Amino acid sequence: MLTTRRELLLGTGASLVLGAFPAAARTFQTDADTQASATLTNIAEALLKLYPQKATSLGIDKDARATLKHQLTDRSVNGQAAIAAHLRQSIAALDKLDANALSPIMRTNVDVVLAAYGNALTGFGFGYGDVAVGDWRNAPYVVAQNVGAFLDIPRFLDAEHQVKTAQDAEAYLDRLESYAEQLDGETERLKIAASKGVIAPDFLLDKCLTQIRQVREGNPAGWGVVTSIANRSVGMQGDFGQRAWLLAKDKLAPALDRQIKELEKHRKRATGDPGVWKFKDGEAYYAWALSAGTTTTMTPDEVHKMGLEQVAEIQSEMDAILKKEGYSKGTVGERMVALAKDPRFAFPEGDAGRAEIMKFLNDRVSDIRGRMPQAFHTLVPGNVEVRRMPPEEEPGAPGAYGDAGSIDGTIPGKFWINLHTTSLHSRFSLPDLTYHEAIPGHAWQGEYTHKLPLIRALLAFNAYSEGWALYAEQLADELGVYADNPAEKLGYLQSLSFRACRLVVDTGLHAKRWGREQAVQWFITANGSNELEVRSEVDRYCSWPGQACGYKIGHNEINRLRDRAKAALGDRYDFRAFNDAVVLGGNVPMTVLGHVIDRHIAERKV
Repeated sequence: MLTTRRELLLGTGASLVLGAFPAAARTFQTDADTQASATLTNIAEALLKLYPQKATSLGIDKDARATLKHQLTDRSVNGQAAIAAHLRQSIAALDKLDANALSPIMRTNVDVVLAAYGNALTGFGFGYGDVAVGDWRNAPYVVAQNVGAFLDIPRFLDAEHQVKTAQDAEAYLDRLESYAEQLDGETERLKIAASKGVIAPDFLLDKCLTQIRQVREGNPAGWGVVTSIANRSVGMQGDFGQRAWLLAKDKLAPALDRQIKELEKHRKRATGDPGVWKFKDGEAYYAWALSAGTTTTMTPDEVHKMGLEQVAEIQSEMDAILKKEGYSKGTVGERMVALAKDPRFAFPEGDAGRAEIMKFLNDRVSDIRGRMPQAFHTLVPGNVEVRRMPPEEEPGAPGAYGDAGSIDGTIPGKFWINLHTTSLHSRFSLPDLTYHEAIPGHAWQGEYTHKLPLIRALLAFNAYSEGWALYAEQLADELGVYADNPAEKLGYLQSLSFRACRLVVDTGLHAKRWGREQAVQWFITANGSNELEVRSEVDRYCSWPGQACGYKIGHNEINRLRDRAKAALGDRYDFRAFNDAVVLGGNVPMTVLGHVIDRHIAERKV
C-alpha cells in the first residue's frame, strides 16, 4: 500500500466511512472491494478465535461460531505470540491489496484495520504487559489493581455469558476451567516481566493483592463464579453448581494461590516510583502508549501544556457560575470542594444510599433517551442497563465505565457504577456521568458499530471512544438537561476540567517523573475533585499510561471539526446531521474522522 505505517496510525491514508456520504456511493464499486471484503472477513473470523469473548459480547457465539462460547483468550506466552502472529499475517494480507483500486468505504475499512493492528504489533514488541488489539486498555503490567483475569473473567462470565440451556452451562464450565489456565498463563508472564525489571509500583501491588486475596478467600462454594452458574442453571440436568464448585476448588483456587505467590515476590522488589520512565525502555514505551491512546503524534510536553491551558479555560466558565451560586471565595478547586460538602448533594452511606443512586441513574437514562431525536436523525435503541461493579473490583476501579451490548440486542449495554462507597458520587456529578457512560455516550455510540462490517465492530480507538463520550456530555448540556440546575452544570464542567487535568497528571507521572502524592495533590487542588476518586484515578494512570489522555484530545478534535462544518456549510449546517456523520462513520483514528467530516461537508454542499 502507498501509505506509511505512521500515516495509517493517524489515518491520513483514509477518506470516507459508511454513513458519511450519499447512499448511492455505499455499495461496492470495484472488484478490488470484493477481494478486500473477503480478506477483512477472514481477518475478523481469525480475530474472534483469538478473542472468543468478543463473540459472546456481540451475541454472535452461535451456529458456525458456537465453539467460541466454550473458550477464552489465551493469556499465556504462546497465546500472546499467536495474537502477534495474526497481526503480522493480517497486515501482510492487506498490504497485497491495491489500495488505489478500492472504493472510499473499503479503503477506510482497510486503513482502520491496518492502524489498529500496526499499533498493537508495536506494543507486542516490548515483550511485556497487556496489549489491546483494537481496544483501549494498554497496560505495562500483566496483572494489577485493574488488569488481569481475576477481574475480567468473573465479571464477563456473570454479566455476558448467557445461560439459557444446558449446552450454555457446559460452555460456562469449560470457560471456568480455562479461567484457571489463563491465571497460570499470566503468572508465567509475570515472571518474565520481573526478569526484565517490569514490576508494578508497590501501592498498585498492595491494592491488587488485597483484591485477589478477596477473590480467593472463603469456601469456593460461595464464590461468584460458582453461585452465578448454580443460580442460573436451576432446573437443568447436569449438576452444574456442584461441578463448578469442584473446578473452583481443585483448579481455580490453586491457580489463584500461584498467582498470589508470584505477586508477593513482585511486592518485595517493588518501589514507589509510579511512572514507566523507570523501565529500561520506559521513554519509548510511554511514547507508544501516548500515541496509542490519542492517535496523534503529540509529545508529552505538548499534551501537558494543552492540559494546563484547558483547565484554565474551563474553570473560567465555572468561576462565573460559582459566583452566581454564592461561592465567591477561594480558587475554583476550593469552591468545588465546598460545594461537594453541601449535604444537599450527598447520598446516604450503605445499601440505602446505593439503592438511591441506582434509581437516580435509571431515571436519568430514561430522561436522556427521550431527548435523542433532538440530536440525531438516525437513532439506535439505546439498549443499556445500570449495574453495580463486582465488589472485589471496586477498590481498584474508576467511578464508572460503560459499553455497548450485543448486535442482536439480547445482551444490553452496561453502565457499570462503582458503589464501594456512596461518597464517591454526588448528586451534581452523577447526571454527567450517566451521559458519558450510557446515553448518548459509550453504550449509545457502540450500537452504531453494529451496522458496520464485523471487523469494524471488533476494533476501537481510545481517542474516538472517549472523545465521543465527552462530546456526549456536551450534547446533554446542549439539549437543556441543566437548564434549571446550575449545580449540575458545574458537575458537567468539572468533568471536562477533570479530563483536562488528566493530560497534566498522566504526562507528569510518566514523562516528568512526578510522585504519586504530587499527582494526587495537584489534581485535588486544581479541580476540587473528590480525594477518594482522585487517588483511584491516579493509580489508574499508573497502570494504563496514555489512556487517560485520549478523552480531552478526542473531544477537542470533534469540536474543531464541528466548527469547520459550521463555517463551511453556513445555513446548510445541520446539528443532527453532523452528529450522525460522527457516529455512523464508526470508531476511527482522529485524522480519519477529519476525512469523514470533509465528506459530510462536501455532501451537504451539493
